[in-house]
Amino acid sequence: MCGIVGLYLKNSQLQPELGALFTPMLVAMTDRGPDSAGFAIYGDEVPDGWIKFTLQQADAAYDWTGLVEALEQAVDQPVHWFANSNAAVLKTPAGEESVREWLWAERPEVRIMSVGRSIEILKSVGLPEQIAGQYGLRGMQGSHVIGHTRMATESAVTLEGSHPFSTGMDLCLVHNGSLSNHNRLRQRLIREGIRFETENDTEVAAGYLTWRMRQGLSLKQALEAGLDDLDGFYTFTIGTRDGFAVVRDPIACKPAVMAETDDYVAMASEYRALAGLPGIEQARVWEPKPAIVYVWERQRKEHAA
Repeated sequence: MCGIVGLYLKNSQLQPELGALFTPMLVAMTDRGPDSAGFAIYGDEVPDGWIKFTLQQADAAYDWTGLVEALEQAVDQPVHWFANSNAAVLKTPAGEESVREWLWAERPEVRIMSVGRSIEILKSVGLPEQIAGQYGLRGMQGSHVIGHTRMATESAVTLEGSHPFSTGMDLCLVHNGSLSNHNRLRQRLIREGIRFETENDTEVAAGYLTWRMRQGLSLKQALEAGLDDLDGFYTFTIGTRDGFAVVRDPIACKPAVMAETDDYVAMASEYRALAGLPGIEQARVWEPKPAIVYVWERQRKEHAA
């Protein structure tokens, strides 16, 4: 089963309402995934030269203050941070690799959820409504967000198996379906320098996109290459710093529906997750076609040639 939802705001004036608009979409997918849920939200962007880490630890009373103080000494850079339930968001001008290496060596009990300029990933085991409330999703602001509700049919119900998965700067992926060649592809990607945190096939798909984009491919090109290299059945929704994308495999047996207005683009596994959005009655609504990549991205001034 599993449920996927995504919301990309074309109208920047709606950004303060992103969490309030998205929370009912995520909760609507509870029947498709009551075991765990998570979301990747894009907003609260750090300045040039800084980077943002989202970390989680099972213990809600974990000593984040001690971690931050030790990290500042290790990297000799300031670390600004705030806690959110059993997670913490760290912002620092220290290099990505130096922070990652320190965390892996000195705080192996902490899981790195995401790294980037804009992204924050929060996820947990439990009902989607509970998890949305735990992290205060309804009050969050931003430009876009993707989410997932999971029904674990082939594995244990754990945080490690929950979506979204992130393997690169500001890139994450949620997945409904299954890949058949993920073990072989994982070994290839490890040789290419991609590091994995779990055994989940969805993380392999995210790692594949990271690898392809490091080669210079655009998000659209990487997803098109994946139609040949990723064997299985799937609906993917992918988030990046600049937008989001949706693609279904060539058979397209996993459900998906999309809606677009002048204010937003939204996707979900079922239309009922879109039914409460403003202006949905006038939206263009369609089912994404098999093996077609749909991408919406904003243009940044620093990207202009």
